Amino acid sequence: MSLLQEVDAIEQDSIKPLDECQKLIEHGVSTADDLLREGESAVHGDVGQQNEKLCSFTKKALHIQLDSLPEVPSLVDVPCLSAQLDDCLLTILKNQIFRHGTVASRPPVQLEEFVEKPGGILVRWCKVDDDFIPQDYRLQYRKSTASHFEDVYVGSETEFIVLHIDPNVDYQFRVCARGDGRQEWSPWSVPQIGRTTLVPHEWTAGLEGYSLSSRRNIALRNDSQSCGVLYSKAPTYFCGQTLTFRIETVGQPDRRDSLGVCVEQQNGYDSLQRDKAVCISTNGAVFVNGKEMTNQLPAVTSGSTVTFDMEVVQLGPSSNEGGNFKLRVTISSNNREVVFDWVLDQCCVSLYFGCSFSYPGWKVLVF
Repeated sequence: MSLLQEVDAIEQDSIKPLDECQKLIEHGVSTADDLLREGESAVHGDVGQQNEKLCSFTKKALHIQLDSLPEVPSLVDVPCLSAQLDDCLLTILKNQIFRHGTVASRPPVQLEEFVEKPGGILVRWCKVDDDFIPQDYRLQYRKSTASHFEDVYVGSETEFIVLHIDPNVDYQFRVCARGDGRQEWSPWSVPQIGRTTLVPHEWTAGLEGYSLSSRRNIALRNDSQSCGVLYSKAPTYFCGQTLTFRIETVGQPDRRDSLGVCVEQQNGYDSLQRDKAVCISTNGAVFVNGKEMTNQLPAVTSGSTVTFDMEVVQLGPSSNEGGNFKLRVTISSNNREVVFDWVLDQCCVSLYFGCSFSYPGWKVLVF
């Protein structure tokens, strides 16, 4: 910047006499052009006015020095800018480039897998350079129609669930890493396309006692005295998927609190601790069809994640014809899990989810 300012100062000082010279030349040319037109008018004018115009033309021509030009500076007097760089500086720069610069045939991390989630995509990546020691990863995404990527995750994990994904829309993802003790990020991985066909989970709107986010995937127990179960908008949980509840904030716990899934919506209950439902209370107790199990999970706290996984266990040819129908259920919370069989009297391919809290302050995200 300092050197460029010096160049500007030299240019401004040196251009002044050249600008003045140009103005004088342009003025002389303009004057000569005017005199030329006046002479042509005198020659081609009326006979009566011709003598008068010729006299005027002659007087002006005698007073104008058409052969006079300003002195143009010689080349040696005009500044000729040049820049010099000490050879030792080039050596210093080269050493710094070799010290900090690297060349890689491929990025040290690559995207590995995309797993569809309701209204989201689970993205996994892995290290492909054995010599690279990662400290942090950085995941970006964008809609395929967008021009700019945006950060969605920075951290040490090798997977992340990207939420607020529109179903049946292509998204591009890329990941990079930062080496141990380094400040700069590695080159980006090859961008890959991921999509989900699963519609996002939504809570039912309009229930007094709960306030919902704009996407209806976050429910907040408000100060209303009304107490009841908040159900999903539709039976969007299918066996074979993972249903996740993430506790964003907590309120005062109560033994009747519940998070879980059920066969159908049943109004008039203040908890999912009832028939045709499995749930976990905020104190960690697990209930199956309204009965408390002996196995218990840790109490739910702020930031806790509670997951439900279910798979169908066939009981024979009659299972799809109204006989007993069994689901193998796994509930996980705070690195602990319980596994049990849930027996129903009807075939259930999709289920509702729900929650209930007696006191305000509880906020739950579902995905």
